[in-house]
Amino acid sequence: MTTRSTLIATAAAFATVCVVSPAVAAADTRVHLQTPSGNIRCVLDISSATDAPVALCQISDHTYVAGPARDEITGAACPSGNAGRDFRLDTGRPGFLRCSYAALDGGAGGWETADDGQSTSLGPITCVSEVARMTCTDTDSGHFFRVSRESYQLG
Repeated sequence: MTTRSTLIATAAAFATVCVVSPAVAAADTRVHLQTPSGNIRCVLDISSATDAPVALCQISDHTYVAGPARDEITGAACPSGNAGRDFRLDTGRPGFLRCSYAALDGGAGGWETADDGQSTSLGPITCVSEVARMTCTDTDSGHFFRVSRESYQLG
């Protein structure tokens, strides 16, 4: 192969990689989003414990009966009155109800309203907003949580 042929082949391979490779969110990217109703707010962030993406969502008003929730650090049951509003999905693990000690992310931040059907991702964690429901899924493992005013599912 001539030098010119090698250069052309190398340039073509580089162009193919640049066009095909998807953009990757920066590891320090924190995303705030809420459903169009404003009832569910979520933060996609990098876990300080695992350095992997995590989704945290909190619902303001709900009518469902909450099952057992646990402290995300100790695994202990939540104190009375502190369960049922917060959900967590860690990369590679099933979604779970977590203790609700305060407003998600201090209640501050620019809460982008995600359009109905809009998906937002950080690594393999993708959250899809609907008018009054949020579904967050780990696309690698299939684990998820789904929450609305009337119900929730964990998997």
